[in-house]
Parts: sequence; structure tokens; C-alpha cells
Amino acid sequence: MSDDIHVLIIEDDFRIADINRQYVEKNEGFLVDKMVKTGEEALIYLKNCHTKPQLILLDIYIPDVKGMELLWQIRHHYHDVDIIPVTAANETNIINEALRGGVFDYIVKPVDADRFAKSLKRYKQHRRFFTAKDALEQHEIDSITGIHDPAHSSTTNASLPKGIDPITLNDITELLKSNKQQGITAVDLSKQIGTSRSTARRYLEYLVSQKVIHTRLKYGSVGRPEREYMHRETYEQN
Repeated sequence: MSDDIHVLIIEDDFRIADINRQYVEKNEGFLVDKMVKTGEEALIYLKNCHTKPQLILLDIYIPDVKGMELLWQIRHHYHDVDIIPVTAANETNIINEALRGGVFDYIVKPVDADRFAKSLKRYKQHRRFFTAKDALEQHEIDSITGIHDPAHSSTTNASLPKGIDPITLNDITELLKSNKQQGITAVDLSKQIGTSRSTARRYLEYLVSQKVIHTRLKYGSVGRPEREYMHRETYEQN
């Protein structure tokens, strides 16, 4: 699909590379385009590939690369590519340098599958959040960077109920606001944001409790009626 997130895996151990590929492709919306074993192969691929990856999973310990050189080369030549090191390198100085290099996340081997999936989910939400916005308010920036202003308690982790992520919440709110249809069900929303139906319903019901969206029953030809949700502005127009 055109909106798939294209991934390049840089890993010299082919077994680990294949495990990482399986981890990635278990998550809807991600596509591994290539796995390479060396820094030279990675740079040749990036130079010649038709579709540049949006995300690189990078092992720091690559045989033909010294230290963090490959990360900085990628960062210098490919500004639009995001990087997540997936590596055994857990030295403080290396992690600190990677963070200065603007990595999106840092995953230490041996990789935990759930931790890996959470990172990819957060990355997808991050991309969707920035794609939907032309500009950000200060409290939205604070939410992304982890600095929370009590004056905007409705959008901070500290005040949100357990299981409600501020970026996902904002993403759903914007989606509903821009939805020109009559409304959306939890099932339809779960498909659009790539979560379970119960997770989608949890966010929707929270927004109902905050009076951001309204709900009504949608009657089909068979079966029980479904709850349909729409943003307050759309509801008031109808």
C-alpha cells in the first residue's frame, strides 16, 4: 500500500535480521524493503533505491563501521530518515551520542517482542500526528517531549486515565474532526488506527466523557445496533 512505512534493516547477523523482519511485518502498515549486513551495503542501497525507507533499524556493531560513523553518515545525507538502533551496545556514551543524533528510540538486544511492537506503534502514531498538523501548540509539543503543563491537563499523561496515550488521543480527535461522513464505529476506527476494537472503544468513550464527541445508535439490517461516534462540531451541524 502507498501509505506503508518502508523499513531498512542493517544487521550483520542474518538470523537476527530475519527475526527483526518478522517482528516488523507482524505490525500492520510496515514493510521491510531490504536487509543489509554492512555499512557499505547500506549506503549503496540508500543511494540507489527507488523508494527511500522512512525508518532504519540499525545495529551499532557493524563489522566494517567504526563506532557511530554509520549513524552520522545516514543522518548527514538522509535527513528525512528516522533511525531506531536495535543493538547490543548499551554503553552510556554510545546511547547518549545516538540520542544527540536524533534517534527515535533505542532498543537493546536481546529484543523483547512486546517492547519492539510498542516502539513501532509509537512511531506510526508519531508519523500520523505530524502528517495531520501544519503547526503545533506548546502543550502539544510538551506532550511529545514529555514536559507536561498542568494548564493543559486534558492532554497530558499525568492526568489522562491509564491506557490513554495523548498522541493517540489527539490523532483520533483530529480524525473524527476531519471525518465528513456521518460518524464512525469502534470497529471502523480500530481498522484505521491499527488497534483492537476494545482499544478504539476505550478512546472513543473517553472522548464522549469529555464531551469532545457525541454518540448515537446506528441500526443495521440485522443484529444489534452499533454505537456510532462523531466529533461535536459535525454533530452540531447535523
